[in-house]
Amino acid sequence: MSRHSGAREATRLDRRLEALNDARELAGGVLPDETLDGVLGVLERASSRRSLSADHTVVGFFGATGSGKSSLFNAVSGAEIATAAARRPTTSEPLAGVWGAAGSEPLLDWLDVRKRHHAAPVDGFADEDTGLILLDLPDFDSTREANREVVRRMVGLVDVLVWVLDPQKYADAAVHKDFLAPLASHGAVTMVVLNQVDRLPEHDVRPVLESLHGILARDGLSRVHVMAASALTGTGIQDVRAAIRRAAVQRKAQAQRLAADVTKAAELLGEASGEGEAAGIKAASRSRLADELATAANVPVVVRAVADSYRLEATRRTGWPVTRWLSRFRPDPLRRLNLRSNAPAELNRTSLPAAGAPERARADAAVRHFADAAGAGAPGPWRAAIRGAAREGRERLPDALDQAIAGADLAANRRSWWWQVFNVVQWAALLTVLGGLGWLGVLAGLGYLQLPVPEVPRVEGWPVPTLMIAFGVVLGVVLAILGRFIAGAAARSRARKARRRLHAAVAKVAGELVVEPVDAEVRRLEAFNAALKAAK
Repeated sequence: MSRHSGAREATRLDRRLEALNDARELAGGVLPDETLDGVLGVLERASSRRSLSADHTVVGFFGATGSGKSSLFNAVSGAEIATAAARRPTTSEPLAGVWGAAGSEPLLDWLDVRKRHHAAPVDGFADEDTGLILLDLPDFDSTREANREVVRRMVGLVDVLVWVLDPQKYADAAVHKDFLAPLASHGAVTMVVLNQVDRLPEHDVRPVLESLHGILARDGLSRVHVMAASALTGTGIQDVRAAIRRAAVQRKAQAQRLAADVTKAAELLGEASGEGEAAGIKAASRSRLADELATAANVPVVVRAVADSYRLEATRRTGWPVTRWLSRFRPDPLRRLNLRSNAPAELNRTSLPAAGAPERARADAAVRHFADAAGAGAPGPWRAAIRGAAREGRERLPDALDQAIAGADLAANRRSWWWQVFNVVQWAALLTVLGGLGWLGVLAGLGYLQLPVPEVPRVEGWPVPTLMIAFGVVLGVVLAILGRFIAGAAARSRARKARRRLHAAVAKVAGELVVEPVDAEVRRLEAFNAALKAAK
């Protein structure tokens, strides 16, 4: 592999690792901790491996008891590094054969391999610039749990995995189900050696290899390199050695192994998450949420109170002075709701009835429907996260909505310009009536006292004092009736404005406590899917 090609591979791996870490962090609290811990383990192993020798390729020999793994290890190494089965039942701990470049010690320390053998040069393993570490590992079917744990750990650490199978147990479900199938994404760094082919009649070797190929294909490893060998006769040893040497010389194995780990981890994250994108927040859903919360928070009651309060105040200001005082015995609807206070919203509270079971149920249903609409299409865990985000602010909604209503500008203390005009004219009409009554009273008093009564001016035959009384009364009544019509129209207008302001206040609360948390989860899912795609 050229230096430029290696740099490109490293840069791509950097991006994938960063994307995988982003996906893991974004999935925190949504996906199971077990899955996230597994991904974190992959990231930590990748970081550790990349910080160690890049000049060494670590090749692990894995096999079951009796597969001849140690004998094959010796044959490939060209030396009796491992103790064969004739003198020891199984390999009990990892054993390393080291060739080439210096700097293997920290890497072997990280692998926790204490037994190390710096081997003599052998066919292709002698390049000083190309480091190679072969590991003879315990049997994966060992009766000792410690040995099996070593194998499981090394499966996750070595750069190249060499699975040594024998003709009798090559189809063993344990190795395929527990090891090979889960590593289907690692085909590029996996080799399979059918050892002890000397025990097979020559005409059976090809059928057995074809059978093994078929089993590996079902495991998802159809492209894996399969070789036949015999440690006893030397058959195929050069092929195995050449394949390992190519992996070491090309120096791709480490990056390919880590890339395969990232792919596997991304797949596990994808399986835990599921596929899909959330529908997101639509304007209609947001509007419906605000409408439902407004109703649950008694906004219609407040709107009616605004209209009734305006009509009552208009009557007090523009009604016929003779009867308008009666309106003062009627309570102001807004004052009863404590919505005429000028106190800051955070200090003020309305006197609206507390939300009962129906109102709470309506608010809960509105929040739930909003979350379900926003989360439609999202995978199960993320739908749950979206619902959870919507529910988090639910307990704070009643108090927040009450404060929003208390702080809304309802124009409760704002007077209309026409009140003053009507009030002046009403009083002028009343004074006209009183003037006419006073004039007639004076005339009546003079007549009663038998004093000369002056001639009363007339208009079209009607006495002016009488016309004054009639005109004043009619004007006052007409103004009162007209004032009611104008007040009704103005009250409806003010109620509409109040409704808009109250809905805006409710929508703001809904946005802070429900919409924004839900939107954050929707955006988190989008970022997670993008990061997961980049990691794959």
